Amino acid sequence: MTAEDKPIVMDMMRAFYSSPAVLSNGSTEIFNADIDACVGDSPYLEGYIFEESGKILGYAMLAKSFSTEFGQPCIWIEDLYILSEFRGLGIGSNFFKFIEEKYPNHLFRLEVEEENERAVKVYKKCGFEVLPYMEMKK
Repeated sequence: MTAEDKPIVMDMMRAFYSSPAVLSNGSTEIFNADIDACVGDSPYLEGYIFEESGKILGYAMLAKSFSTEFGQPCIWIEDLYILSEFRGLGIGSNFFKFIEEKYPNHLFRLEVEEENERAVKVYKKCGFEVLPYMEMKK
């Protein structure tokens, strides 16, 4: 992801965060901060776009942390959004392969709404397992 991608990524973030796939609606202020962290020098957040022939097909954002529960570095797949006309083409699966190669010996975590059956199926196919507890925030 580069600064030049910001307007398109911002539009995709608005679509993603207003969909049933996400519980919060986000805000322009938050989206700006997220993209700025992705294209800046933040050690915590990385941004990716999925592109073909100059057209952006989707984006992803990864947050880095450490899991004391599992005793290893952790990559949170914070956002993974693919435009509807490009879903089912293997973009998400290929992205998971890419990050697993880039970050060997890391734990990968993500959140997904149970109702998002298509995404759940892809995630399970890529080796993700459901954890049986709720997450809380303040």
